Amino acid sequence: MNEEVQFVIDAATERMDKAIEHLESELSRLRAGKANPKMLESVNIDYYGSQTPLSQVANIGTPDPKTIAIQPWEKNMIEPIERAIINSNLGFNPQNNGEMIRINIPALTEERRLTLVKQVNGEGENAKVSIRSARKDANDDIKKLEKDGLSEDEAKDAVDEIQKLTDRYGEKTDQVVKEKEDDIMKI
Repeated sequence: MNEEVQFVIDAATERMDKAIEHLESELSRLRAGKANPKMLESVNIDYYGSQTPLSQVANIGTPDPKTIAIQPWEKNMIEPIERAIINSNLGFNPQNNGEMIRINIPALTEERRLTLVKQVNGEGENAKVSIRSARKDANDDIKKLEKDGLSEDEAKDAVDEIQKLTDRYGEKTDQVVKEKEDDIMKI
């Protein structure tokens, strides 16, 4: 296969990989009823005048499936961490015992589970849009190469290869979404 064509296919593959990575990253932030330190990734603390991610000022762990424990490296950071978690609109109610902060993760209601499933499907659709966008850009690049002298057969083979990639990544997206749905609906 032509070197330029291979470059276009590799670029499309890379963009599709990034779409899947982004999907997995977004889904990891959704609460599925189990405690996960990633739930607090979006929380930033005012640490001596600069906004700092929570993970850089404290240890975050899950001693059991329903609890997140936050152990600040400095005792005077307990109050700002607690305030930041409350202000983050994540729906958590942190409990401070003077040494560490504990967050109990309540069980999800059926209504909340269905809302989360819709959100998961929305993220899956966004990933598929990104994948189709990568396919369109790759096909456009192949058409440009065809105008610049690429043979019609090579162009058709490249477009077929890009479609196979798109199908494969679409299935992968469906699989990731299905796994997260199952995880959310499991009680």
